Amino acid sequence: MSNPTAPIEASLKYSSKKVQKKSLLKQISKDKYLLLLVAPAVLYFFIFKYIPMLGIIVSFKDYNPFLGFWDSEWVGLKYYRLFFHNPDSWEIIRNTFLLGVYKIIWGFPAPIILALLLNELRFIIYKRIVQTISYLPHFISTVVVASMVTMFLSPTSGMVNEVIQYFGFKPINFLQEAGWFRSIYVTSEVWQDVGWGSIIFLAALSGINPSLYEASSIDGANRWKQMLHITLPGLTPAIVILLILNIGRMIDIGFEKVYLLANPATYETADIISTYVYRVGLVQGNFSYGTAIDLFMGIISLIFVCSANYFSRKLTDNSLW
Repeated sequence: MSNPTAPIEASLKYSSKKVQKKSLLKQISKDKYLLLLVAPAVLYFFIFKYIPMLGIIVSFKDYNPFLGFWDSEWVGLKYYRLFFHNPDSWEIIRNTFLLGVYKIIWGFPAPIILALLLNELRFIIYKRIVQTISYLPHFISTVVVASMVTMFLSPTSGMVNEVIQYFGFKPINFLQEAGWFRSIYVTSEVWQDVGWGSIIFLAALSGINPSLYEASSIDGANRWKQMLHITLPGLTPAIVILLILNIGRMIDIGFEKVYLLANPATYETADIISTYVYRVGLVQGNFSYGTAIDLFMGIISLIFVCSANYFSRKLTDNSLW
C-alpha cells in the first residue's frame, strides 16, 4: 500500500534543500571578499602541498624518469626496508631528532621570555627599538646567516676565536668539530627567530584585560605575581597551540642552513634526514629511496602532532582540534 504522505515529504525535502542552497549562496555572496582574501592561501596549499602528494607513489616503485610514475616497476616496501637496514639510518634519525629537541628546548621558550620582558618595559621608544632590532635577523637570508656564522667562528680571523685567544686559550675550529655543530645550529636559529616569534605572544598579551592588572594591584600583587597569575595564564592558549605545531615540525629541520654549515668532518652530528635525502635522492638519482625516507619522516611528524594534541587536550583543555 502506497504512503499517502510520500509526495508531501518529498516536496518538503526538496523545499528544504532549496532553502539550504539559497542560504549557502547568500552566505557566499556576503563573505565574498573574505573568501577572495583566503583564496591565494588555499590555492598555494592545493598546488604546492596536496597535488605533489601524488608523488608518494614513487616510494613504492623502482622509479625510472623515462618510464614515468605509472609504468615504473612496483616494488612495494623495498626502499623502506633498505633504509632501515642501512647502518647509517639510525644515526641520521638520531641527529634529526636531537636537533629538533634542542630547538624546542632552547628556541621555543626564547620568544616567550622576550615577549614577557618587552611587555614589562615602560619606555615605549626603547621598547620599539628593541623590537625592531630583534625582528631584523629573521629577514636575513639563510645563506648570509651561514656566511656570518662561518666568519665569526673562523679559526684564524673569527671574532669568537680572537676573544678566546685574548684570554690565553688556543683557537677552536668550531666548524670542523662534530661536537660543536648542534650548539652552533641551535644558537643561530634562536638568534634568527626569537624576535619574529615573539610577535604572536605580544599580540596575545595585548588581548589580556587591563582591569585584571588593576584589580591585582589594588589587592597588593607586585609585577612578578601579576606575571605569574595573569600574564602567563593569558598566554597559555597561544603557548599550547604553538608548542603542538613545533612538536609536529620537530624533525622537519631546515635543509639550507644545515647543508651550508655541515661538511664531511661534522656528518657524525650534522647529517640529518633532509641532507641525506638530498644526497641520495637528487645527487645520486635514487628518487624512490629518497621519497621513501621523506614519507616515513612525514608519518612520524603526523604521529607527533596527533600525540601532542591528544595530551594537550587531556591536560590543559587547549588543543588544535
